Amino acid sequence: MTLSEIGVQAVVLLVLAAFLAGWVDAVVGGGGLIQLPAMLLVPGIAPISALATNKLASSFGTTTSSITYYRRVHPDLHTALPMAAIALAGSMLGALGASILPGDALVPIVLVALVSVTVYTLLRPALGGTTSLRFTGRRHLAAAAGVGLTIGFYDGLIGPGTGSFLVFGLVSILGYAFLEASAKAKIVNLATNIGALIIFIPQGAVIWGLGLLMGAANVGGGYLGARTAVARGSSFVRIVFLIVVTVLMIRLGWQEISRLT
Repeated sequence: MTLSEIGVQAVVLLVLAAFLAGWVDAVVGGGGLIQLPAMLLVPGIAPISALATNKLASSFGTTTSSITYYRRVHPDLHTALPMAAIALAGSMLGALGASILPGDALVPIVLVALVSVTVYTLLRPALGGTTSLRFTGRRHLAAAAGVGLTIGFYDGLIGPGTGSFLVFGLVSILGYAFLEASAKAKIVNLATNIGALIIFIPQGAVIWGLGLLMGAANVGGGYLGARTAVARGSSFVRIVFLIVVTVLMIRLGWQEISRLT
């Protein structure tokens, strides 16, 4: 599918959506909540192409925000890089399953997870305020690998909310503060995007012209979002996290109700 077939107006709207998605994704994850549904609204774009092109565009944004966070927050790469490698493998497995298992099959599970995440975060106002690691040594790396593999698989399979799930896993399971969790989540999310693209590109699912334009917009949003998060700190990231997770929960809930009625 070419840009001319999509239409100028639709392309402009998708580029604007990509910029906003880049900002949200850089702060706390969940940019796919904006970017992917926007693509699915365009007539003629197949779901698998929307998912693949979304991964391409998101890769540009996550690269930019990862670099920005690294320069300003200096996240611990001894955790982030092994976690990213495991998440990449999980994302490839999920992308392989994307053409087999309908995403709707996982929506109820994701909804339960989102409700649990929201309630848990609200009931623990001190959660993610400061870094207090729950594990050390190999147990810490094993916990990080488990989070990376699980959420990487989810990202390759359906995707929306991946960054938010990564942030929550790093905060609640590993014990990082929200800001440091966001910094690590960007590195891991970049790996999951690359893992999915390794599977999608040979299938010819990526709409390159659209993906590159949206990627450029994602870069701008990602850079601005990362700088905003660093300047405002963990309390700001926590608030945005709760907003994004709540909106994602409402959207998926509405999608599931519509599917069943």
